Amino acid sequence: MKLNYLLLDVFTTERLKGNPLAVVLKADDLLDDQMQAIAAEFNLSETVFIARPKLERHTAAVRIFTPRVELPFAGHPTIGAAVVLGLQNRASAVRLEEKVGLVTCVMEPSGKRAGNARFGLPKLPEEIGEAPDRAAIAITLGLDPDAIGCGSLRPAVYSAGVPFYLIPVRDAEALRSLRLERRGWGETYPLGRHSVYVFTRTPDEPENDLAARMFSPGMGIGEDPATGSAAAALIGLLARDLDDGQTEYRLRQGHEMGRPSEILLQIRKTDGVLTHGGIGGSAVILAEGVLDLGTA
Repeated sequence: MKLNYLLLDVFTTERLKGNPLAVVLKADDLLDDQMQAIAAEFNLSETVFIARPKLERHTAAVRIFTPRVELPFAGHPTIGAAVVLGLQNRASAVRLEEKVGLVTCVMEPSGKRAGNARFGLPKLPEEIGEAPDRAAIAITLGLDPDAIGCGSLRPAVYSAGVPFYLIPVRDAEALRSLRLERRGWGETYPLGRHSVYVFTRTPDEPENDLAARMFSPGMGIGEDPATGSAAAALIGLLARDLDDGQTEYRLRQGHEMGRPSEILLQIRKTDGVLTHGGIGGSAVILAEGVLDLGTA
């Protein structure tokens, strides 16, 4: 069996920046354990497998794997798959069947091998548990307890399909200075895959509104350059302090890793209730190749 694949950089317009992604095409005949093994072989934060959709009016079915686990939803595989399929099909609307549900993307090409995509969240974020106390969080992040929190924002646990501990810190300097303590991580952050999204507001940076870093040992990810599913969860926390109407944020991630990324967040509230959350970003094709799964 031979399968074509593409390598993309996502949440960036520049190659060798953003979050790398492998996209495996025509993956209909792969078994679950083969997909997991291929994702482990690529050893990227996520690999997406594209197959025929269940419903003809949809564009494709996709499966998303980290090196260790399958995810029901993730942002940078969704953006990357939408750009690949939009370019291949010359389509501006891309409908993806994901484990979390149907994700409808709008794709605009920015070249023969690049594009920008955005999508509405198939599942709006919900608060799903209690955050640890500030002292426990501070130990895991190597910060003073008074650096935990940013204005009115306090630690919380949200999920838009994948659970994240959302930890606001005082400023960009605190975000840069994290020194993780892995011992006791799972006990401090017991829910889901022990995934932590540390973020702050960036009022001194005119090119963006927020900055973030993501760590998820349970997904097999040390630090991730850009995490759409975490940004989707963050929409729930940010929305609590917003008035009715539509608000957009530009969030940077990956700068501390030398992989600068930009994620666009869109939030809409009506009568005090979150009614829409959206994620957007760019992707560029870096390379392509063939997986040879035949007998050596």
